[in-house]
Amino acid sequence: MSAVEKRSVTIRGHRTSYSLEKSFHDDLVAIATARTLTLAALVAEIDATRPRDTNLSSALRLHVLEWAKRGAGS
Repeated sequence: MSAVEKRSVTIRGHRTSYSLEKSFHDDLVAIATARTLTLAALVAEIDATRPRDTNLSSALRLHVLEWAKRGAGS
């Protein structure tokens, strides 16, 4: 498994960071591309809908998992 990498993004006018393994990040980029969103827009959408007791990195991983379970958007 790949090492966790910290990444930064600007959402709603402020910088935030999250930590993901490369495979999760690659899938997040693929989801954004499939939905014709920027990565920042997708992260902002996930951030806005996540439970407040869930950190952003976990919410991003769960979003990728749900997307994969749905058959990569089919």
